[in-house]
Amino acid sequence: MENDRYDTPSRKEKNDEEASVVIPETAHQVSNDSWFQVGVVLSMGVNSAYALGYSGTIMVPLGWIGGVVGLVMSTIVSLYASVLMAKLHEVGGTRHIRYRDLAGFLYGRTAYLLIWALQYANLFLINIGYVIMSGSALKAFYMLFRDDHMLKLPHFIAIAGVACILFAIATPHLSALRVWLGFSTLFMILYLAIAFVLSVQDGVKAPARDYHIPGSGDNKIWAIIGAIGNLFFAFNTGMIPEIQATIRQPVVGNMVKALNFQFTVGVVPMHAVTYIGYWAYGSVVSSYLLNNVHGPAWVLGVAHLSAFFQAIITLHIFASPTYEYLDTKYGVKGSALAPRNILFRLVVRGGYLIMTTFLSALLPFLGNFMSLTGAISTIPLTFILPNHMYIIAKKNKLSSLQKSWHWLNIVVFGFVSVAAFVAALKLTVVQTQTYHVFADL
Repeated sequence: MENDRYDTPSRKEKNDEEASVVIPETAHQVSNDSWFQVGVVLSMGVNSAYALGYSGTIMVPLGWIGGVVGLVMSTIVSLYASVLMAKLHEVGGTRHIRYRDLAGFLYGRTAYLLIWALQYANLFLINIGYVIMSGSALKAFYMLFRDDHMLKLPHFIAIAGVACILFAIATPHLSALRVWLGFSTLFMILYLAIAFVLSVQDGVKAPARDYHIPGSGDNKIWAIIGAIGNLFFAFNTGMIPEIQATIRQPVVGNMVKALNFQFTVGVVPMHAVTYIGYWAYGSVVSSYLLNNVHGPAWVLGVAHLSAFFQAIITLHIFASPTYEYLDTKYGVKGSALAPRNILFRLVVRGGYLIMTTFLSALLPFLGNFMSLTGAISTIPLTFILPNHMYIIAKKNKLSSLQKSWHWLNIVVFGFVSVAAFVAALKLTVVQTQTYHVFADL
């Protein structure tokens, strides 16, 4: 596929406004990492602390058949769409290291700006979710040892926000995560293994569980649609070109290896803990699985703290395109330890994360953020646009059947995106009527 010819739009065929896309040089490292390191980074996103919520946010609204079939199908479809995106990294003799750069090359300046906005909205919403998740994990740890309710969820979200700021200052770019990947993998193994083992113990001892899909009428339908949005959120990156920019040559071949690793070995823990959590607790399973499990306090404490730290590290992956833009725009150069660069990260990245933390504490509805993020940005960036970009890039090289296949994907996922967006808004409105802002969930 790397040697395929692409009939890309000629710059001469575009008017001056559409063609005037200025692509800045990046301030971050490119072509530096092995395919295995990139595969681990991608797998970290799939198995992040969000994975502890899928029993409640996917399986409960969809049930056994809908949940299992949906997760398996979304895994396959996500791999297909991600490989499509990876194969578009080198188009027209140019390597496109940002999603918006590829969009600008294929569509022009207007699309460049629109996709830029869409991608950063996607990453911002994901980061909000990670701060909510890390704050929830820290609160759960606190509640193990002190049940006085003196500290509320917003307080823990604020603490998580400070930790995110410190980590952002200490980690200048995505490739610098190298040493942290080992810690993140350890944390991931700890909370997933503990959740899995304790869920099995509880499930063996528990009486018959109720797997009936809760709700009735319109509320049940909205919950099912929202869960479909969560299916695609589970595999979300929305930044394949940015991650691919860090990989060594041959870029496309190595990225396909990394994606195959992510969607085979990498997805097994997430699938396992999702199914076992639903099996153990049925329709009453929480959107944070560790709230359901029973075991020694110190074991649960290790799991909660592992989820807290892993969420902070993984947030940095999804914040890195924003950091790259800011560092490039303001000409950050030289040593990452230079006082000027440390101060820059403190002020600029700190400001971004303070805003993220405030919104996380304001509306800490994690399940709805998954649905909303999936609808607004994950589905368009991960499923709709790759198919359309592939049609544009290949142009007359595709058969009518191939074009029809890609257009079918575009139409189907377009419909799913709209439906999931409406459902997420509906569910958020319902919860805001039940809970006040800065709720202690």
